[in-house]
Amino acid sequence: MTWHALVVFAPLVVTLVLAAAIDLRSRRIPNALTGMLALVGFVQSFTAAHTVTPWQSILGLLTGAGLLSALFAIGAVGGGDLKLLAATGAWLGPRLVFQVFLVEAIVGMFIVLVTCGIHGRLRLLMNNSILLATNIAHVNHLGTDHVQATGQSCRSIDRPLPYAVPIFLAVIFILSFGKGGI
Repeated sequence: MTWHALVVFAPLVVTLVLAAAIDLRSRRIPNALTGMLALVGFVQSFTAAHTVTPWQSILGLLTGAGLLSALFAIGAVGGGDLKLLAATGAWLGPRLVFQVFLVEAIVGMFIVLVTCGIHGRLRLLMNNSILLATNIAHVNHLGTDHVQATGQSCRSIDRPLPYAVPIFLAVIFILSFGKGGI
C-alpha cells in the first residue's frame, strides 16, 4: 500500500480497528460507528482524493448490505455486522467490497475452526454445520423461522464471532495485496 493510499484510507482503517476492538469486547458494533463510516465514505467520494466515485460508493454500500442480507435473515450475522460491511462498501465500491467479503469469509471460518478446536468442539461444529446446511437447502419447505431457530440452537461456540475482526483483516489484505487494489 502506498503512503497516499494509507492516508486516503486512514479513516476507514481506524474506524475498522475501533469496530473490531468494540466487537471483541461486547460482540456489538454501534450504529453510530457504522453510520458515520458510511456517511464519511459517501462524502469522501465527492472530494479530489476520493477512493471511489459517488455512484460506486452507493453501489458498494448496497453490495455490502446485499452480501450479508440472507445471512442476517437466518440469524447467522447481526445487524451491526451487515451495516459494517455496507459502510465499508461505501469506501471501496462494489468490486472491492465483494473481494473483502470473500476474504473475510475465509478468515472468519479459520477463526471459528481454531476457536472450536481449542474448546474441543470441532465435531459439534461439523454436525451443526451439516444440519444447518440441510435446513437452508430446504428453506422453501421448512420456512425461514425454522432455519433461524435451528441456527440459534446449533451454536458450536459460546459467543458469536466478532465479525468486525475478519472484516478489518480482509480490508487490510485487499488494500495491501488485492488485484486492482490501491
